[in-house]
Parts: sequence; structure tokens; C-alpha cells
Amino acid sequence: MSYIEAIILGIVQGLTEFLPVSSSGHLVLLQKIMGIGEGSLSIDIALHLATLIPVFIVFRKDILGILRKPFGKLTWLLVVATIPAVIVALVLKDPIEHLFQTGTLLAKGFLFTALIILCSDIIRGEGKDSSNISFLDAIAIGLAQALAIFPAISRSGLTISAGIFRGLKREDAAKFSFLLSIIAILGAVTLDLPNLFNLLREGGESAVSIGPLLIGMIFAALSGFLAIKLVLKLLSLKKFKYFSVYLCVLALGIIIDQIFLHIIQ
Repeated sequence: MSYIEAIILGIVQGLTEFLPVSSSGHLVLLQKIMGIGEGSLSIDIALHLATLIPVFIVFRKDILGILRKPFGKLTWLLVVATIPAVIVALVLKDPIEHLFQTGTLLAKGFLFTALIILCSDIIRGEGKDSSNISFLDAIAIGLAQALAIFPAISRSGLTISAGIFRGLKREDAAKFSFLLSIIAILGAVTLDLPNLFNLLREGGESAVSIGPLLIGMIFAALSGFLAIKLVLKLLSLKKFKYFSVYLCVLALGIIIDQIFLHIIQ
């Protein structure tokens, strides 16, 4: 893993982890366009951990509140919202991995995300704040997160939109989504750790030198911080639809590319 590759992957991971454009879809797309893989397993884990840093910084007060009351309502809401994604990940593990490898659903996934966030931007919510989130709201947001396990479907886009559809204030829907990302990221990292340890024990080339690893993490954390701030700003201005336009253009480009490849073959 070179420094340039680490920087590119760090920026892409940090931005797309929190922008409603799908980090998984962009990494698969980056792989296909530039011939750059997601990197070794070790840098993949490191970049995911780095994206937690901006969440801890921006929502430090909420996280401290959870730590002071670890068995409070918010904790249980986050746990409930996590369950659907865990079930889907366990039951559909192999089909989902196949979709990631083939990239066949990229355009459809981007278009689906674009439609959902466009609808969330134009509806008028009830304006419930975070203290009024119900367990039914958490289940709805959790189901949205479960859908986002599939490639090119944005986790942040669907969970924020689900919160808005349930009547939450836009900023509070985003806050709950980003707090939920802590569990999602830690869960993904935990699932990858056994594979990493096996590769290291067998002498696999899963580790990278410390230099690219640290550089990638720094860029992932910085770009993740900017992404969170941008999402919160655009939500407050009701301009979430800008991401929808971007995703539609991206999906159109993929469709045109697929048609062109089909013709020349």
C-alpha cells in the first residue's frame, strides 16, 4: 500500500462514511475505475476506526451522557436499532459478499439512495427532538440501516431519512444516525479482526507499513469530520437533495459505461 493509495482511500472512506452517498459503493467503484483495491485488511480496519474519531469529537456531549448512564433509554434505542442489521448480515452474508465482488447493483443502489434522500428533503416532518425518539422509531431506523448493508445503499442516507420520515427534527435524525454508526463501525471491525489474526498467523500479506497506515487514518479522520459538519449544515438548510442529484449523475455514468461495454463486447 503506497502513501498515495492510503491518502485516496482515507479521503474516500472518511467522506463517504458519513455523506449520504454510500462508502461501500464508492470503494467498489474506485476499485473498478482506478484498479486500487480497498487496501489490505489491516488498513481497512484502521480507516474504519479512524472514522470514529470525528463522531467522538462532534457528539462528545451525547457520548459522555451515554457513558454516564450506560443503561439509559438512548443506549437501548441504539441497541434496538442495531439488531435488524445484525440479522441481515448474518443471514445474507454470502449473497451480500457476492454483490460486493461483482458490483452488479451499484447503479440501482445509488438510484435507490437518491430517491430516499430526495423524498426526505421535501417532506415536512413533525419536528420531534432526540428526547422523544420511541422504540418504534429506532426499529424503523434500524430497518433502514439493514438495507444499507447492500452495496451502494448509503447507511447515513437511509438512517437519517428514516428518522425524518418518523417525524424527527433533521439535526436529531442525523445525530441518532451518527451515534448509531459507532456500533456499526465497531461491529464491522470486530467481524474482520478474526480474519486479520488468521492472515497474520499464516503469514499473509494483510499488514502494511506504519507510515501509509497512519497517513490513511489521518485523512480518514479529517475528511470524516468535514463530512459530518457538511451533512448537518445541509440538513439545516433543507438541501439534502444535492446528494440525490450527485447520486443520480453517478448512477447514470455507471449505466452508460455498462451499455458501452456491452456494445463493444
